[in-house]
Amino acid sequence: MATLAELVAEVAARFERAELVYGHGTTTAWDEAVALVLGVTGLPDDRSHEHEVVAERQRRVIFELVERRIGERVPVAYLLGKIHYAGYEFFCEPGVVIPRSPISQLIAAGLRPWLRGAPATLVDVCCGTGCLGILCAHAFPEARVTLVDLDPQAVALAQRNVAAHGLANRVQVVASDLFAQVPPGRFDVLISNPPYVDAVDMAALPAEYRHEPSLGLAGGEDGLDLVARLLQQAVARLAPDGLLVCEVGGAAAALQRRFPRLP
Repeated sequence: MATLAELVAEVAARFERAELVYGHGTTTAWDEAVALVLGVTGLPDDRSHEHEVVAERQRRVIFELVERRIGERVPVAYLLGKIHYAGYEFFCEPGVVIPRSPISQLIAAGLRPWLRGAPATLVDVCCGTGCLGILCAHAFPEARVTLVDLDPQAVALAQRNVAAHGLANRVQVVASDLFAQVPPGRFDVLISNPPYVDAVDMAALPAEYRHEPSLGLAGGEDGLDLVARLLQQAVARLAPDGLLVCEVGGAAAALQRRFPRLP
């Protein structure tokens, strides 16, 4: 019989030896082990249960998942079907990009100092699981939020997460290629974590990232294929004093070269 603390230590040691790549919600072998063990046991992320003995059935499940994490390089979020992100839990499944955007930190700060006043309308374009838009709905409880994605699987998963967070009365999910099917209107805030990985980086992705859909990652030769379209369409869909927050990662230098006059 093993305690929670002993299981975490053993799993972390196995992950260290396997030389895994992290970045889907964790950055170290220890954090990954904690996420996996707590995800299976359902125990809270504190030290109050570290000496609790883990049931043999759960222990077997944990090490079955450890073998898959090491052997197949499957991210833990896909193995568990869920992820803790920015203080909330979201359903997650293969075929949809795993939540990890640092935009969550801006949302937690109320989008200050760029945002003045409480927004009435927000849109999350390329929403994936719907996590960023849902975080906005929690941060701005009076706002109406629209989640947009082209992929039917992402749309279905976002709807599932909206329901799980009890936000169906304020958050709608729209299947659309950017704004093509989004009802007319302007938004106070447009948030997007679009595919922005350029061709060179796509060719060099670690095995863990290859479990994610290329549709949610690949941004063309310079990473800006979809970003450029989004910037063009945002002109007509943002309120006059609206705020656009778009993650571009490693494509930032290409963005500055391609749009040198962008404010």
